[in-house]
Amino acid sequence: MIRLVFVDADGTLVGSQGVPDCAWQAVEEARRRGLRLSLSTGRLGRGRTLEFARRLDPRGFHIFQSGAVVLDGEGRVARAWPLPQTPYHRAVDLARAEAAVLEAYAAGGGFFAEREAAELRAHAELIGVDPEFRDLHAVFFEAPVVRAQFVVPEDRWRWLRGAVEGLGLDLHEATSPATPGIVYASLTAPGVGKLKAARYVAEALGVELGREAAAIGDGKNDLELLRAVRFGVAMGNAPEEVKRAARRVVPPADECGLAEALEAVWRLRP
Repeated sequence: MIRLVFVDADGTLVGSQGVPDCAWQAVEEARRRGLRLSLSTGRLGRGRTLEFARRLDPRGFHIFQSGAVVLDGEGRVARAWPLPQTPYHRAVDLARAEAAVLEAYAAGGGFFAEREAAELRAHAELIGVDPEFRDLHAVFFEAPVVRAQFVVPEDRWRWLRGAVEGLGLDLHEATSPATPGIVYASLTAPGVGKLKAARYVAEALGVELGREAAAIGDGKNDLELLRAVRFGVAMGNAPEEVKRAARRVVPPADECGLAEALEAVWRLRP
């Protein structure tokens, strides 16, 4: 029986105009039927995103920062996996050399950047949190930095990707229908991702991941989790690779795909 569902944010819960009413209605129905819901996102655990998590389950555990941080329903850090020092500084150097936007995130919710840009502003508006402009090398020594993220236009990401892959960190790529044309290239410590964090959440809730959990997502950063749970669902806007990894494909977020996905999960419960 499925007891726990991991729900991605952008492209799954959040559509091009925010979270549709049908998604929240489906969330309430799923909770009424006894399902535990855990947000699983690349976003930081502040602002609108923390509000989403609390609405999914105020007593649960939620995955942020592409798996680098798990927060409880009150926004307190339950578990975090910091970035290694040298690869992080290489990422900062690369961003400076290429005049690319790089964001840095601390376990406690700090959000830092070095330069203003249209894509950074679009991301800040999406998550409802403004960055603090600081020297990113110095930030590392002041707070546990758990994730760095390049925020770049899709056409630029095509040629920057190779350099980012060579940094020695795990790369998690994502997009959002609310910010078309922007790639969010998230970097975590090696081996850290949504699956590692999901294992922690499942253990904390007494759930067996492969037998009693489901996951719903639309990005490549959801792939390993979709494959590890009992029932993986891909959104209609997901890349073909993600769809192939899922047991079921539902319509995009704007077409109430999350509602269809959650219904499929609770009907599997008996």
